[in-house]
Amino acid sequence: MALPFDNLYGIATIICFLFGNLRSRSVDFSSRHTHFLHYPGGTVADAEDVLNEADIKLDGVRQKIGQIAEELKGEDIYQFHRAFTPGIQEYVEAVSFLHYIRHRCLISLEEINARLVFMNTEKADPKGSAEAMPVNAQVLTFQVTSSDYLLGVADLTGELMRMCISSVGNGDIDTPFQLSQFLRQIHDGFSYIGNTGPYEVSKKLHTLRQSLGKVEDACYTLRVRGSEIPKHMLADVFSSRTTLIDPEEGVV
Repeated sequence: MALPFDNLYGIATIICFLFGNLRSRSVDFSSRHTHFLHYPGGTVADAEDVLNEADIKLDGVRQKIGQIAEELKGEDIYQFHRAFTPGIQEYVEAVSFLHYIRHRCLISLEEINARLVFMNTEKADPKGSAEAMPVNAQVLTFQVTSSDYLLGVADLTGELMRMCISSVGNGDIDTPFQLSQFLRQIHDGFSYIGNTGPYEVSKKLHTLRQSLGKVEDACYTLRVRGSEIPKHMLADVFSSRTTLIDPEEGVV
């Protein structure tokens, strides 16, 4: 049965509001975590505290996604996809970044969707009762689409590129080579998709190649000139080189 226009507009408004908050909180997580990576005095204990804080923040984001799943119950999710796709891409980027920090691998779409299953308990409020009693529980799910997943992963590569530069500044010369291999695998996967996937995915390939090129350039400099440059100056050297090869930043 078709919904009245007012109902459709109301649902779209709620989705835009909730995902507006979702996007800002996801970006906040990424920026906070990247700030830690730039912090030269960080320790393993500090890192675990930041990761735990990130888990708590992402749980809050998932609660908002649960509210949206409830609003979309029985509706065609693709009808409102444009309203929430930017927030979902930010969420995928944040979850993927946290997963890589912990496990040094890429989280799968199935793993992301497995965390977006919610239990909605309806309550009855009979006359004369002091508290509403639970009637039944309903399982709600929100499924991230494959295109949103790919776009979020493409955005992740920019965070990993910045992580490479900050790692060198902290004296860690192993992480850039690990990131180079990881980004190369992601790039190869996107190359297989090529122009056969969604249009937005093909546009992201240029930015992904830029991130990979910057990391590989850093690894080359480490391998060839790493012994000549003091560790505390490496980050400045890479930052200046990144600026020189970055005239097309923002072109997608």
